[in-house]
Amino acid sequence: MKDHCVATYRLFDDRADFHKKAEGIAVGLTVGSWTELPEARKAEMSKHLGKVISIEEHPSDVLGERYADIAIAYPDINFSPDIPALLVTAFGKLSMDGRIKLLDIDFSDAFTASFQGPKYGIDGVRELLGVHDRPLLMSIFKSVIGHDLAALKEQFYQQALGGVDLIKDDEILFENPLTPIDMRVRACMEAAARAEQVTGKKLLYAVNLTGSTFSLREQALRAIEAGANALLFNVLSYGYDVLHGLSQDPDITVPIAAHPALAGAYYPAREHGIAAPLLLGKLMRLAGADLVLFPSPYGSVTMPKEETQGIRHALTSVNNSFGAIHKRSFPVPSAGIHPGLVPFIIQDFGNDVVVNAGGGIHGHPMGTASGGHAFVDAIDAILKGDTLEARAAISEPLAAAIGLWGVKK
Repeated sequence: MKDHCVATYRLFDDRADFHKKAEGIAVGLTVGSWTELPEARKAEMSKHLGKVISIEEHPSDVLGERYADIAIAYPDINFSPDIPALLVTAFGKLSMDGRIKLLDIDFSDAFTASFQGPKYGIDGVRELLGVHDRPLLMSIFKSVIGHDLAALKEQFYQQALGGVDLIKDDEILFENPLTPIDMRVRACMEAAARAEQVTGKKLLYAVNLTGSTFSLREQALRAIEAGANALLFNVLSYGYDVLHGLSQDPDITVPIAAHPALAGAYYPAREHGIAAPLLLGKLMRLAGADLVLFPSPYGSVTMPKEETQGIRHALTSVNNSFGAIHKRSFPVPSAGIHPGLVPFIIQDFGNDVVVNAGGGIHGHPMGTASGGHAFVDAIDAILKGDTLEARAAISEPLAAAIGLWGVKK
């Protein structure tokens, strides 16, 4: 049984002895010093000592391009079994020590066992919706600040009429006098029930959970009591441990969608921060996110394709350090998605993906409901082996969407 977590870093330095640097990290982030210790003390402290697992050097004659990928094992005995403790151990002080990026963490068996992961995951969310054989479709509220309940309810209803499976709040919609969370939930769930009579579809409404950290549980329970069947949560602003606490709470009985707000402060830099597959993949799944939003490779706010695939793998793979224990999380590539991108989303992410659209639904020339219908028809066409152009010949909403946004080639 593995009793240590292994962190992998990319360290950039034009002159450093990477072997010496790695040993310095392993010692400095665990026992503090080693060679100065008497032998008797070394025997006592050895169980706490970090260990260099591997060093893969990448030399270069170009200034600033020399780097090494270094893997270091940190004994579980050194830290409590929670994500904040692990991150402080593996990257707290080190994150400020030169050009270094945290690429990955391989969790120990004992550390993983302290987490239940997603409460619902991909299969549980599908079960709630009764949809098992296709990608899901999510719509996003747009223009929410300053709107009253009647305006939000009508906007929700139009989205629901489009046949979407999920509707989420905007992440910047906080608790406010016009649309407090319990009243907002009641209004939107009434609209959902009215739309279901037309579409025959169930849907999940991910209401934005906000407020001070110590009030979040109470807010979540208020929302659930009002009828909320999903939550949206800005994980990085509150912390992974808060997500973990919410996801494992037996009274919080709905799926949680993790929003990536603030992620751009962590992952994009080549020589600093935390790699996206760890930041928005592994750690989100471990902490209990049922769905995870992140920038797509195609739209308005983009992420390199290899990084989005790394996130997808971390969220959905069963062949990793916690796949055998934890449910899989839904990947939700987002930002600038329109129906013409659906073939690429399905090609790159498969069926276990949520197609997430805001402007691609609300900006449809025929209105919001038709925006949803265009996506529904696009998804169905691709799954049946049709082209979007062929389906557009018999789908006015899809034809209008293609006329406005085109089809990605």
